[in-house]
Amino acid sequence: MELREFLRAASKRERADVAVVCNDSVSYLYQLAGKHRYASALMAARIEVMTREVASRSGGRLEAVLRESLVRYPEIYDREEPYLMVAEERP
Repeated sequence: MELREFLRAASKRERADVAVVCNDSVSYLYQLAGKHRYASALMAARIEVMTREVASRSGGRLEAVLRESLVRYPEIYDREEPYLMVAEERP
């Protein structure tokens, strides 16, 4: 799911929950959704984790936003061994 679709379908509370990872800025999420800005690799990973968590609580209404859709160069995630992981993903 693209971030734009996620934000349209999400409630105000769900958008605020995702915004926690980017300093409580829903405006920043809208800038990312409109492709006016691109997230850093770390921020994209954090947004993916949080949207996955919010989507799991939505009862199937929402889906996670993949980090590849949030960065300028998505090929950074094409490596065999991921070199950038958020704490929740580490084994």
